[in-house]
Amino acid sequence: MGLIETIKRWIGMIFKKQAEDEFKIKSVVSPEMDRELKCCAGIYAGKPPWLSKNNRIRTVNFAKSICSETARLTTLAIGIQIEGSARANWLQEQIDKVYFQIRHWVEFGCAYGTLFVKPNGEGLDIFTPEDVILVDYDNQSIKGLVFRDTHTEGDKFYTRLEYHRFVEVWQDGKRVCPYYISNRAYVSKSADDIGKKIALEKTKWADMMEDTPPILKANGERLDGPMFGVFRTPQANNIDLSSPMGLPMYVEAIEELRDLDVAYSRNAGEIFDSEKIVLADDRLMMPDGMNIKGRTAIELEKQREEMKLPHYVKNVFGSDSKDFYQEINPQLNTEERLSGINALLSQIGYKVGYSNGYFVFNEKTGMVTATQVEADDRRTIQLIKDMRDKLQDCLNGAIYALSVYADLNGLAPAGLYEVTYDFGDITYNREEDRARWWQYVMQGKVPAWVYFQKFEGMSEEDAKAMVEEAQPKEPTLFGEE
Repeated sequence: MGLIETIKRWIGMIFKKQAEDEFKIKSVVSPEMDRELKCCAGIYAGKPPWLSKNNRIRTVNFAKSICSETARLTTLAIGIQIEGSARANWLQEQIDKVYFQIRHWVEFGCAYGTLFVKPNGEGLDIFTPEDVILVDYDNQSIKGLVFRDTHTEGDKFYTRLEYHRFVEVWQDGKRVCPYYISNRAYVSKSADDIGKKIALEKTKWADMMEDTPPILKANGERLDGPMFGVFRTPQANNIDLSSPMGLPMYVEAIEELRDLDVAYSRNAGEIFDSEKIVLADDRLMMPDGMNIKGRTAIELEKQREEMKLPHYVKNVFGSDSKDFYQEINPQLNTEERLSGINALLSQIGYKVGYSNGYFVFNEKTGMVTATQVEADDRRTIQLIKDMRDKLQDCLNGAIYALSVYADLNGLAPAGLYEVTYDFGDITYNREEDRARWWQYVMQGKVPAWVYFQKFEGMSEEDAKAMVEEAQPKEPTLFGEE
């Protein structure tokens, strides 16, 4: 384990212990789950445990590529509309601020298995499992969680622990379940230590309360959910079956990811070592009449420069009566190795939820139609649908948390809101769509100007003018136009 990884592990342990001591809580994440998440975090960061300088094993970081591609497809042409009231308008403004970050959020969620999105007073913050402590849950629903927030001012390092939880209590013979948030701040002169406790008033979090009063709906009922959104990968957690935490989407393909890195490293090493080499007797590089006695390496190098020999020609001292000359042309096994790499890519893709062959490199496979894509990639389409459902659930939770936050701080008038999501079609093919719309024009189902506006980038006015100009003029009485 490297120094940086060791330091991160220490910081995580200190954070966990400090939170447990401060709030008298206990993490409910199993050691097996914790180890798996840390391993996958290293793989995503390009630091898998199988890297070896001695064995010349590098990484192509394909786990990152998987998460990036999944996030791209999941958020393709995403639209989020919040309507219904002044509150809805305010919520729309908050979502618009983070619109271009949503793709990054999904990628992090795929990499870590779980991502938390929480209001911060000015917008939304995200947290990975490395920055939270799961304290309590019930039937896959999170009831207690501690967030860690950090910032630096000069040579001082500040940490804030924010504890969210539902607490069941009895009042007047009735069971109620208020929501509480507690904040504690710490300061240190080292990034490796959480430091000593400090009053919130002495930090940038001065406007926050150490302990909130009970948070309930206006009618005294329990909140509909926690004050944060949760993105969780769709697959079941087979490491900790009851845990609400998700697994990194590539956790089932770790063995194949290692094999892919080995295969790539062997192929790359073979290519690197495949340069042609010519071993030539030093006597072949001497001009006629030159004394061969007392020749030195310095003299040979000087002679080599004068002759302008290619870099792949190597001098050897000849001792035999005949001049020595040999060419070495290493043979590449690229085709065989690429076949093995493609098999691994196909297996990895299938294990993470994509259709078989989605990631295979094959330059002979040309463009396919949207109909073919839909038929061949049903597994991919289902994966992205599941991811989009999880993203919607996360954003719904985050938007609800923002609305509660607005109620508590008077940021926007109370009011109802409705959220509508729209996503791009991952099977969309522009050329097929263009041909279909032109057929509509030929059949008289739509005017031609609509086609030109949609596919030629024309304004409605220009498209209509062009269509009008192209119309044949009625002939006059004498056949003149």
